[in-house]
Amino acid sequence: MIETLKAMEFTPFILSFKLAFVTTVILFIISMPLAWYLSQTRSKMKPLLEAITALPIVLPPSVLGFYILWALSQNSALGAFLEENFGIQLVFNFTGLVVASCFYSLPFMVQPLQSGFESLNKNMLEASYISGKSKLTTILKVALPNMKPALLTAIIVTFAHTVGEFGVVLMVGGSIPGETKVASVAIYEMVEIMDYSSAHIYSILMLVMSFVVLLSVYIFNQKHSKRFGAF
Repeated sequence: MIETLKAMEFTPFILSFKLAFVTTVILFIISMPLAWYLSQTRSKMKPLLEAITALPIVLPPSVLGFYILWALSQNSALGAFLEENFGIQLVFNFTGLVVASCFYSLPFMVQPLQSGFESLNKNMLEASYISGKSKLTTILKVALPNMKPALLTAIIVTFAHTVGEFGVVLMVGGSIPGETKVASVAIYEMVEIMDYSSAHIYSILMLVMSFVVLLSVYIFNQKHSKRFGAF
């Protein structure tokens, strides 16, 4: 086992963490206004928007990956336009993985943020508006500091969920070493060639990381609840 560990290539893990970090940053920027709108709006379109946002949770990754691959490929209008005018290809490369991951992990960022916004004291928000603060200032300086558990949950769970992606990234990125071969794809290939020792090591690392992430979130939320429950 020790010899196997020394001989293993950990580039897939580095690539997975890089993908998760970039995806989490992009989704945080995109999801913040979307989650705020969903938490505040009374529009009849709200259920439709929520359903579209949550679709990646129930949709099979292979189905989502197929349609993303189709939409970004050279055979689609969007893919052809990007390549002809900007020389951009979004399939079988890291950029394509980021785009696919943003679609796949979107609900894991939006839903905790939306719940956090909805749990805020409305009087506190109204007081901010009355004092002359804009919506952006209210979100950044009033809302976010008062919803730290939801904020932490959204960021950490999105990061961990992206690290564990398989179906979508395999469909859109394939398995190009150093480019699109992330940890989950590497495990799949190890099992295919019956390299169970390496697969065990990769899987144990993924299992431990996922458990530590979730445990950290629950511990933080529990301490936060007790702290504010005492007042």
